[in-house]
Amino acid sequence: MIAAVDESRYVFAPAAQPVVPVAGEAGGFPVHRIYCVGQNYREHAREMGDSGREPPFFFAKPADAVCPGPVVPYPPLTQNLHHEVELVVALGLGGADVAAERALELVYGYTVGVDLTRRDLQAAARQAGRPWTTAKGFDRSAPLAPLQPVARCGHPRNAAIRLSVNGMLRQQGNTADMTWSVAEVLAELSRYFELAAGDLVFTGTPPGIGPLAPGDHVECEVEGVARLEFRMEAR
Repeated sequence: MIAAVDESRYVFAPAAQPVVPVAGEAGGFPVHRIYCVGQNYREHAREMGDSGREPPFFFAKPADAVCPGPVVPYPPLTQNLHHEVELVVALGLGGADVAAERALELVYGYTVGVDLTRRDLQAAARQAGRPWTTAKGFDRSAPLAPLQPVARCGHPRNAAIRLSVNGMLRQQGNTADMTWSVAEVLAELSRYFELAAGDLVFTGTPPGIGPLAPGDHVECEVEGVARLEFRMEAR
């Protein structure tokens, strides 16, 4: 969803404000930035070749990568698009150098999202020692379900997370299996960036990542929080 803006204040029409719907609310959540955490589930880290509890590392997607579905376009320039289902944190407050003990105070709500990844481009970037922007930050690379305010869903510290493709279970895990908790992720992230209301934080994916093809039907959920369903549209 994209919100309209007052064009009279600018020399040309600015880009519209990306917005994520909020379940049960007329107003939407205005997206400021999208941060992502890499390899934050132990089993996924192992399937990617990393077995240690290293400090979390971060990358970003543009704010307008959000895509509420129900149709997600298959991106160009890839032959190996992968799904990564994730618990997504939405911030209602910001701050820098936030202590882990108070980091959850920043949270407005949660949802489920998919970090779509052009895996072939990511592999090439890794080999060349280059950033992952083209692999992770392409248009509509962040399908999201409507947000659930924390007052309704609480903090999902022990919630099942799963993703199916065409009715076949691909990914399954639990938020309790995170290497770094939501509070720890937010605290570490706030050391590098001043967090702000409107930020979204993808918190990592459980094992079972795999390819998507045009026409695939994707269903995913974080139990007790949100459910998302979409179809990959042919190019």
